[in-house]
Formats: sequence, structure tokens, C-alpha cells
Amino acid sequence: MPRPKILVFQHVPFEPLGTLDPLLKAAGFRIRYVNFGREPDARPELEKYEALIVLGGPMNSNQIDTYPNLITEVDIIREAVERNMSVLGICLGAQLLATSLGGSVSRNAVREIGWYDVELTEAGIDDPVLSTFTQQQEVFQWHEDGITLPPGAVHLAGSDASPVQAFRYGDHAYGFQFHLEASRSLIERWLTVPAHQAVLDDEKGRIDAEAIRRQTADSIVPLQALSRETFSKWIEQFEIAPRQQRLPSR
Repeated sequence: MPRPKILVFQHVPFEPLGTLDPLLKAAGFRIRYVNFGREPDARPELEKYEALIVLGGPMNSNQIDTYPNLITEVDIIREAVERNMSVLGICLGAQLLATSLGGSVSRNAVREIGWYDVELTEAGIDDPVLSTFTQQQEVFQWHEDGITLPPGAVHLAGSDASPVQAFRYGDHAYGFQFHLEASRSLIERWLTVPAHQAVLDDEKGRIDAEAIRRQTADSIVPLQALSRETFSKWIEQFEIAPRQQRLPSR
């Protein structure tokens, strides 16, 4: 029997699967990346895939004029949900998932860059994937936009600056604003990549790269343990047999 395949939408090379990559490979999945930075006109088909993962990126989900591939991604994400595929959106991916389901995205009052707590809702505490979290959980973040929940979505976690930090739609579609996939080397890459320097310069006096590095030294090991536990729970949710198609309510 051929190994099940996962489709991954990537926007920039410095936003990979991170700690999720070895977990998927260990579980026997084949991974196909579509890098919209290199292939902005790509429109992959979903028939051969069990799941869709949409990664983050420095662009905003509303920058359709600059990144027309975002329209394509929203359409394909909506189709994946309609097919009842497993879908995971991370940061920008979570915003695109929300948009595809009728939610909205807007600029938050402040950026969250670095280590911040998120608080689970009652639904989050009972969720089969986020049950690995404590009620107040430290995670790594890098975003400036916030999500308004789509109709019918379940609110799983929030923070003061960004009330929707995690949500679920149906049984198989999850959106995470935070970066559970981050590793020490990936965080260092984000702090030094040229694409992020304008934002870090803009936040001088409020967000300090050296402070983030110091906190990473203490916080990265617990985050990686949480990452393994949480993503393993998400992988356990897969149903390899064909699922009944369900249209999202509108």
C-alpha cells in the first residue's frame, strides 16, 4: 500500500514545517511542498492527498494585489475543508483558513513577537489535539494580524493581544496563530533574516532580539516537548479511509 501523502503550502524558505517535519515522516507520510514564492501560479489538485498544511509567511493575508496566489490558496483550502480533509493552518495559514470559511483578518493593536502565553477556552481544554496544553501555555509567536472567527468555528485559545489564537472547524481543520513548529535554529533564523529586520527595527524599545534569545534558551525545550505531543495528537486524528464529503455551513 502506498504511503499517504500530505500537501504543504510554503510561502518563504524560512517558514518550513520545522519540528512537524520529522513527526510526519516517522508516521509514514510523504510530503509534497508547493512553494508559492517560487511558483506563484501553481494550483495543485487535492485528490491524492490526505491532508493540507498551510505555513506562515511575512506577508498579510489581505495582500492579494501583491500576492495573487493567496486567492488560489483560499480556494484550495475551502475545497479541502469541503472534502473533509485534515487541514492545519499555522500563522498566515490560520488566517487563510479563517478567510476561506467566512472569517476575517485585521491588524492587531500590537505585534506579538517572542514568547507569550495563550489561554485555552473550555473547548480548548476538551479538544483532542490541544489537550496537551496547560490552561495557560507559553508558546512562540510572530504575527501582527488577528482573526475573527468564521461562522461555526470552535474557539480553542486566545491571548490579550490576539483573542483568537487557535480554532477548529469541524473535526479535522485547525488554525494556530502561534508557532508550535519553532526550533531554536528556526527562531534564530527569524531574528536575523533580512525580511524581518524592518519589523524588528520598528519595534525597538518594545521587542528586543537579545531578550528573545535569552528566553528561548529556557523555553525551547518545553516547547519542543509540547510540539511533539500536540502534533502527534493531530496526526492521530487522521482517518486514512475515504471520508464522507461535508459542505461547510455558510
